Amino acid sequence: MRYITFALAKGRLAKKTLSLLEQIGITCEEMKDEKTRKLIFTNEDLKLKFFLSKASDVPTYVEYGAADIGVVGKDTILEEGRNLYEVLDLKFGACKMCVCGPKEAKKYLTGNEIIRVASKYPHIAKEYFNNQKLQTVEIVKLNGSVELAPIVGLSEVIVDIVETGTTLRENGLEVLEEVCPLSARMVVNQVSQKMEQERISQIVTALKKLLDEKK
Repeated sequence: MRYITFALAKGRLAKKTLSLLEQIGITCEEMKDEKTRKLIFTNEDLKLKFFLSKASDVPTYVEYGAADIGVVGKDTILEEGRNLYEVLDLKFGACKMCVCGPKEAKKYLTGNEIIRVASKYPHIAKEYFNNQKLQTVEIVKLNGSVELAPIVGLSEVIVDIVETGTTLRENGLEVLEEVCPLSARMVVNQVSQKMEQERISQIVTALKKLLDEKK
């Protein structure tokens, strides 16, 4: 029997995923050692392997078959645009992708003038404005605090993840439009889905049942 490999986004997402997997009988004791320098962790009994990676790399590992299953945020899946199957909403890490800015910037979202939009997620921002709103915009990619962009005049609005909205309010910004809901999702390699359908389906079905019970 070949190993089924999981790629998990480092941090909170990985911890919550491992906690869920434990509840359906999938454990990996090696991963609990916080001092370990190992990169790949194995459960020999269940023939499973696990590794942690940067969130933005998870869809790449899954698309190319280096991992059969991945767990990552919906924002990363949309931004990376990889060819893979999204099989399950894990219901945690829930937040929203939104268009935000000062209250007076709302007028720019209904007009035809070209505006600047700053975002860490240029692909999502472009898709939303060009294809859903049919509005031509100039996208400015930023890596740091995007909230700064409308405050210093770099852009009229931003597209960013909003959890509580506290940072926005503290800086005189607000949610102007909601782009889409986000949460942690399980994704599967397209070939693995066919080759290992039975084993992968068992994992997905068990997790779905657990999530339904929790609801």
